[in-house]
Amino acid sequence: MKTRLLLTLGALLSTTLVNAADTSQLTQETRGAIKALAAELKSTLQSAMKAEGPIKAISVCNEQAPKLAQKVSNEKGMEVARTSLKVRNELNAPDAWELSVLEQFEQRKAKGEPVAAIEYSETTQHNGNRVFRYMKAIPADDVCLMCHGANIPGALSAKLNQLYPNDQATGFNKGDIRGAFTAVKILE
Repeated sequence: MKTRLLLTLGALLSTTLVNAADTSQLTQETRGAIKALAAELKSTLQSAMKAEGPIKAISVCNEQAPKLAQKVSNEKGMEVARTSLKVRNELNAPDAWELSVLEQFEQRKAKGEPVAAIEYSETTQHNGNRVFRYMKAIPADDVCLMCHGANIPGALSAKLNQLYPNDQATGFNKGDIRGAFTAVKILE
């Protein structure tokens, strides 16, 4: 009896270690996908800003950001996107799981955790599949505040209103949680 119990406990511990290793690998994969999307977005926006200014950058964000997210998703074999408690593009609205995580992120920030360090992952169900989900907070910095801050210049504000009539993504301050990158990887 004692041997059987020890074997059962050993199998359980072995499964836990494999799951921990899998979780670590999945976290690294999803972090990599999010890093790729962040780099693509940053590069595209910086080029537009440098070449044609912030109004052009808004148009690029409007037209190119969804395509870049799809490109990275296809390359990485998982769904990669952005979301926020205050969305600009309604297509980026959080689902129930993302909403819960974003609210947890705000609580963690309120307790003093640095926004750049806030992340969360878990294995769960999504759209009928067993999936690994990961989110990483996006800190609002000076570049973000040009279009997401409290004092957006008139021409920029007019362009935002034209492209996003239901825009909620303004009024941020430096250090706020602007939103989060989110990744969903289907598990076999």
